[in-house]
Amino acid sequence: MIQTPETKLFDYPKFWAECFGAAPFLPTTRKEMAKLGWDSCDIVLVTGDAYVDHPSFGMAIIGRMLEAQGFRVGIIDQPDWHSKDAFMALGQPNLFFGVTAGNMDSMINHYTAERRLRHDDAYTPDNVHGKRPDRATLAYTQRCKEAFKEVPVIIGGIEASLRRIAHYDYWSDKVRRSVLFDAKADMLIYGNAERPLIEVAHRLAAGDDIKSITDVRGTGFLTKDALPEWSGLDSTTLDTPGKIDPIPNPYGADDMGCDKGSKFDDAPVNQSAKPITIQPANAGKKPKPWEKQYILLPAYDQVRVDKVLYAHTSRIFHLETNPGCARALMQRHGDRHIWLNPPAIPLDTEEMDGVFALPYARVPHPKYTGKKIPAYDMIKTSINIMRGCFGGCSFCSITEHEGRIIQSRSQDSILNEIEEIKQKVPGFTGVISDLGGPTANMYHLRCKSPKAEATCRRLSCIYPDICGHMDTDHTPTIDLYRAARKIPGIKKILIASGVRYDLAVEDPRYVKELASHHVGGYLKIAPEHTEEGPLSVMMKPGMGSYDRFKALFDKYSKEAGKKQYLIPYFISAHPGTTDEDMVHLAQWLKQNDFKLDQVQNFYPSPLANATAVWHTEKNSLRKVSHKSDTVPVAKGGRQRRLHKALLRYHDQENWPLIREALTNMGLTRLIGTSANCLVPPAGRGEGRGQRPGGQKGSGKPALSRHTGLGQFEKTRKAAKGGFKGKGEGAESAGKGSRHGNSKPAGKPGSGRGGPNKDQAGGKGNGASGRGKGSRAGAKTAR
Repeated sequence: MIQTPETKLFDYPKFWAECFGAAPFLPTTRKEMAKLGWDSCDIVLVTGDAYVDHPSFGMAIIGRMLEAQGFRVGIIDQPDWHSKDAFMALGQPNLFFGVTAGNMDSMINHYTAERRLRHDDAYTPDNVHGKRPDRATLAYTQRCKEAFKEVPVIIGGIEASLRRIAHYDYWSDKVRRSVLFDAKADMLIYGNAERPLIEVAHRLAAGDDIKSITDVRGTGFLTKDALPEWSGLDSTTLDTPGKIDPIPNPYGADDMGCDKGSKFDDAPVNQSAKPITIQPANAGKKPKPWEKQYILLPAYDQVRVDKVLYAHTSRIFHLETNPGCARALMQRHGDRHIWLNPPAIPLDTEEMDGVFALPYARVPHPKYTGKKIPAYDMIKTSINIMRGCFGGCSFCSITEHEGRIIQSRSQDSILNEIEEIKQKVPGFTGVISDLGGPTANMYHLRCKSPKAEATCRRLSCIYPDICGHMDTDHTPTIDLYRAARKIPGIKKILIASGVRYDLAVEDPRYVKELASHHVGGYLKIAPEHTEEGPLSVMMKPGMGSYDRFKALFDKYSKEAGKKQYLIPYFISAHPGTTDEDMVHLAQWLKQNDFKLDQVQNFYPSPLANATAVWHTEKNSLRKVSHKSDTVPVAKGGRQRRLHKALLRYHDQENWPLIREALTNMGLTRLIGTSANCLVPPAGRGEGRGQRPGGQKGSGKPALSRHTGLGQFEKTRKAAKGGFKGKGEGAESAGKGSRHGNSKPAGKPGSGRGGPNKDQAGGKGNGASGRGKGSRAGAKTAR
C-alpha cells in the first residue's frame, strides 16, 4: 500500500492571516487588497491565463488551497512581461512568488503541430492571441526576480512539470536543459501541487530558508552534490544501453509487481536486487530498497548529443513514477545537478473532497465582465470527478503530470457540486456538460493488490492487456450517474471525457448506462489508429476492442430507442506509423463511411514517451541499445502532410498528394472509381471547384458530424479486395502493437483536450499532445 503523508492537507495549523477569511475573488490589484483589509500578500501567484475562479483552472485551486491554510494570496494574471512593472502590482510578497505558464504549455498554446503560429487563445478574454510570451515560465520568473530579487520563486504547472529534466524541445528541434536551470527559479513543483506546495508554504512561513527545504516529495531544486545520507545508483546499471536488463523487483518477492499473466515485456520481473546502501529504518519497520536512494541519470551534455542515451533516460524516468516505490532522480547540467524528489503522495478521497469544496466563485473575475473566455464557457458546467490515468498512452502527458494512481472524490462531494452549479453559474439550463476527468470511466478504479500497487513499475495497467490486479467494476460510476440524474432541476448529464472503451467492455452495465442516458447523439472515443505498428508505440488496444464496444453501444442505443453515433479520433504521423499504415487506416475509414472533418498530426510534447521515440527513432518503451531497430517516424513536412491527407481522403484538395504516394507505393489499384478505391483518377478542372470528369463540385465542406448524420451510419458493406487494414477486427495491439500528442485544447471541455483536460487544475486529458493542449493542458496550471 502506498504510504500516507505525515500531515493531511487540511490538518496544518492555520497561518495567522486566517482571520481575514475567504475573499470573494483573490485580489488582482492593490485596490482589491485594500477592500479586504490587506496591507500585503503572503503569496503572489503569476499565471498566463485569465483568472477564472473555477476548480477546472489550476491557479484557482492553488490560490484557494493556500487561502484555506490562512495565507493572503494575490493573483497577477496575464501580466505584461516586457518589464517588471506588472509584477510589482501587488507589492512584495512576504513568502514567495508562484509562477505557471497557465493551464496549457505556452508553446503548444502558441503553435500548431506544424509549428505555425496560432491566432487564438481559449484562456484569454475574447480569445485574443498574444497575451502570454513563448516559454512563459522563463519570462515570468525573470521578471519576478527583477521586481523583488530576494523573494523566492517557485515554478509549477504543466509547462514546468513536463520540462523538469533535460528534454527534447520540438519547437527548437534540440534537447534543452531542465527548465529550472533556464528559469533560475528557486524550486520546481511537478504534478498536482497541493500537497508539496502547502508543506513548503508553511515551512517558509515558519522561517525556513527555501534552500534548506530539500526533503519535500514532488519538488525539484538545484544542487552541487547528492544530498547527504542518500546512496546513489547509476541508471546504466539498471538498464544498460547495449545489454539491457529489466528493472529488478525491489523486493525480490514472487507476489509483488504486476500480474504474472501480463505479456508486457517491460513488466517488473523477479530478479535479485543489486547490493545498495540502506540507511537505518524506523524501529520495527522493514527498510525498503528505494528509500534514501537516488538514480543518477545521464548528464545533459550526454543526452543532448546521444539519442540512445536520451531514449535510455526517458525509459528510466518513466519507470520511476510510482509514488509507492519511485526513487529520487539526479541529472548533471554543467557543474550542478537537478535533483527531483519522488512524486508526491496522491490525495485520498477526503482530501479530494476538501479541494473541490473550497469557496470558488465559479465565474471569471469581475474585471472581465462583458468579455468571453472560451475555455470557461466550455467547462463552466462540467465536473472533475477524479484525477490520474493508468492507461499509459505514450503520446499523453497525464501520467508524467498527474500519475497513474486514480484519486477519486466521493459521490456526495460531486452531487454537492452539481447543486452549487445550479446556484452559482449564470444561465444554467439544467445540463451538466461532463462528469469526468482524464478519462470518463476510471472513477474509483485502482489496483486490488496493495503490495502490487506500491511496487509496480508497469507503464500501463491495461496494455497490452488488463492486469489481473486491476479493478474493472464500474459500479461506483454507474451509481454516481444514477444519483446525479435524480437531482431536481437536472435535465441531462452528459459524458464528454474520453471513454476508455477497452476498459468499458469489461463491464457491459456501464456501456448500457452510458448509451441509455448520457450521450447527446454523439460519443467521442479514440481508437487513434487501426494498425499494429503505430498502436504498439501508442500503447493503445487494437480494433477488436473498438468493435466490441461499438456492438455494445449500438445494441444499448437501439434498446433505448435512440440513434447515437460514435465519433472516432485518429492521430496521423505518430511514431511507428508508415505510409502503408496510413493507407490501411484510410481504407478502414472509407469502408466504414467515415469522413473526418478535423484531424491532427502528432504533436511531440515534452517528456511524453512518444516524443522520445519521435526524437530518437528508438522504441524506449522496450529494451533499447545502439543496435536496436529504428522506429519509422514521419518527420518530413511532405510525409506529415501525406499522413494527414490520408485521414481526409475524401477532400479533393488532398487527391493529388495521395495519388502520387499511392503510385510510388505501387498501389495504383486504389486510384479509381470503384468502391475499394481511395481517390478517383485525375480529372479536368480538379482543384478549381470541379469534380473529376468535369462535374461541378458543390463547394460545401465534406460531410461531418457538423454537417449531417448520414456518414455515421454504415450504409454499405465493406468493399471486397483493396488494401484492408491489418488491425481491423483484431486485437492487433494486444500482441505487441499499441499526450506527446496533445488533445486539442482549442475546444476545451470537448473530451479531446482543452482546459479541463490539459492542466493540473483541469479535468483530465491535458497532457496528450493531440492539438493545443498536451494531455496535461488544463491540469497543468498547478
